[in-house]
Amino acid sequence: MWNELIIFPFTNVLLWIYNAIGHNFGIAIILFTILIRAITWPLNAQQLKSAKVMQDLQKDKEWQDIQKKYAKDREKLAQETMRIYKERGINPFASCLPTLIQIPIIFGLYQSIMRAMAASPGQLLILSRVVSPILSTLFHINNAVLVPLNSKFLWMNLGQPERVYLFGIGVPVLAIIVAITTYIQSKVTLPPSTGSNDQMGMTNNMMVITMPLMLGYFALTFASGLSVYFIAGNLVGIAQYALLGKVNWKALLPGKQPVPQKQAVARKSK
Repeated sequence: MWNELIIFPFTNVLLWIYNAIGHNFGIAIILFTILIRAITWPLNAQQLKSAKVMQDLQKDKEWQDIQKKYAKDREKLAQETMRIYKERGINPFASCLPTLIQIPIIFGLYQSIMRAMAASPGQLLILSRVVSPILSTLFHINNAVLVPLNSKFLWMNLGQPERVYLFGIGVPVLAIIVAITTYIQSKVTLPPSTGSNDQMGMTNNMMVITMPLMLGYFALTFASGLSVYFIAGNLVGIAQYALLGKVNWKALLPGKQPVPQKQAVARKSK
């Protein structure tokens, strides 16, 4: 089921793009990333909308009163929270859906890259059988010419973890770039916490730290083709949000987070 729905389609799309652009697998991964981002953009737009709704809810007086009133009664707090969600048509899981969809894409792409980067005669035979007969017929793809793929892209072998050796020390340049671009994307697109009771904001702030570390570790460990996907995805994601005017570039500047209005008024009264 996994192979039929994820691996085979991904591999065939990658092979088709690779063949169409003149056998450059690095560019094929970048174009595939743009394609995936374009297809999933409606979900990402919905995620942005849902995140804004949840952030606005944190400032709602009824919501704040409930948080204070039932702070020590978790069961009642959960009931009242679900009541507000239902009354206002809020789906608290809507902002998580695009992220959940990306998970099988990430693992599917990694397996597709590894399958395409066949390193042994047995793997080459398997890859040649993966190519769809429809793909071969419609686009005149000759398996004998297509396989094995050219795994070289810039200084990298896309089928292996990337390192640049300086004075005998292997520096994971791509992993560093993945971590930096992931941090930038998270920082400028996710809304910050607006107060101690802003659960969504606090979760987003946690993701700003955990996501770069997690994807950086993947880039450090897995094939560099996956790192190319991460970097391209981060840059395309930032560009998409920038086109909507939703990028908060000021979040990258060092300094304190803005003080919520309610706290600012309280400070002035003192």
